[in-house]
Amino acid sequence: MPIIKTDVKQKTIEKEISLTGVGLHTGKDVTLTFCPGPVNNGFSFRRIDLEGAPVIEADANYVTNTQRGTCLERNGVTIQTSEHVLAALVGLGIDNAIIELNASEPPIMDGSSKFFVEALEKAGITEQDDFREEYVVSDVISYSDEESGSEIIVMPAKEYQVTTMVDFGTKVLGTQNATLNHISDFKEDISNSRTFSFLHELETLLESGLIKGGDLNNAIVYVDKELSSGTMEKLKIAFKKDSISIKPNGILDNLTLHHPNEAARHKLLDVIGDLALVGIRIKGKVIANKPGHFINTQFAKKISKIIKIERRNNVPQIDLNQEPLMDIIQIMDMLPHRQPFLLLDKVFELSDSHVIGMKNVTMNEEFFKGHFPGAPVMPGVLIVEAMAQTGGILVLSTVPDPENYLTFFMKIDKVKFKKKVIPGDTLIFKCNLITPIRRGICHMQGYAYANGVLCAEAELMAQISKVK
Repeated sequence: MPIIKTDVKQKTIEKEISLTGVGLHTGKDVTLTFCPGPVNNGFSFRRIDLEGAPVIEADANYVTNTQRGTCLERNGVTIQTSEHVLAALVGLGIDNAIIELNASEPPIMDGSSKFFVEALEKAGITEQDDFREEYVVSDVISYSDEESGSEIIVMPAKEYQVTTMVDFGTKVLGTQNATLNHISDFKEDISNSRTFSFLHELETLLESGLIKGGDLNNAIVYVDKELSSGTMEKLKIAFKKDSISIKPNGILDNLTLHHPNEAARHKLLDVIGDLALVGIRIKGKVIANKPGHFINTQFAKKISKIIKIERRNNVPQIDLNQEPLMDIIQIMDMLPHRQPFLLLDKVFELSDSHVIGMKNVTMNEEFFKGHFPGAPVMPGVLIVEAMAQTGGILVLSTVPDPENYLTFFMKIDKVKFKKKVIPGDTLIFKCNLITPIRRGICHMQGYAYANGVLCAEAELMAQISKVK
């Protein structure tokens, strides 16, 4: 199966830790605080400067702008330049974290992930109770942009690896490559690679009022054109320097490269940060030719969509001949339903957050007498009802006396039917909690599989109520 649960425990940080700096594009002072994240939280940003402290998950589907960094937006709330922070988290093997900000973007620091890595290590990294999931790449997935000539692919590999190739067609930078074969080498080999810009871009950005927090300590500036006296004066003002000159290697002064191929390494850092928006660890080799935030995030969206389909079709691997967790007698002890409306035969798995059950569909079902007798098909509404009964086991398992409760629908949403169910089919039902059960309200995602193929899905909300 492409999506697997590994034997590696999820990780978060032990305690909160904060950094303060300036936002690159806004020029505003900002404090970022890394907070421990609960199991299966992934990465999320919290804007504590706004009413209600809204949260934006690090999700590729929230990307709205990639002009000078990856911008996320949800319900009118934005996070700018998310990639360097996310790269640090992935590079240290952290799975769950909440990033609190009192502005729209993290501090730029030195233009790399170095200071975020140092802060996270200082906070301490700790294992959590659940195991990490991983998307195992089994086929080549690719995305290309004809306009820019950029291309990015991921192919099967034994671990997460990234190679970047950059070519800006300028003498001062030329062609560069960078490779990360082990994510554990991120801190040493990639994390201190700083963002960069060309002089011609810098002039445009300065005139547009962008990079207000930029200075010569957080961006490598490659001089790809003659530096006029007018531009020299503008740069002095922008960077608050008395003098500016060009070093022999074609870079503005006051900065020494950490690596000869620092530009390619920073592009690799960006790829890791942007692909964190997929929301799950990747087991595969990424090769990016002329990467940029647009193609990175489009690729992340493509992988995210593929994974969503894989999850939906991720048929539970159940041995139907094994001893069930609950048989029909035990199910009737918990559910109030009875024949002909009891639509669940066995329960195989039950946890705090999911349940898996089964029904054998036979020609003896009452509904087949009137539902297309010449070509019997199980009514879709009854498939949904069977899902709900399976979910009822989940919610009723939270009370000590389930026989004294009834379960009622509150909402059914996003119902889709993929395949008809006929006599002789074996239905497997899987329900996962979308949010924790509170006050007897259960919000869950339900799936129904017929003979190993997804046949229906729905979001269900139900409430248990005590029998008076």
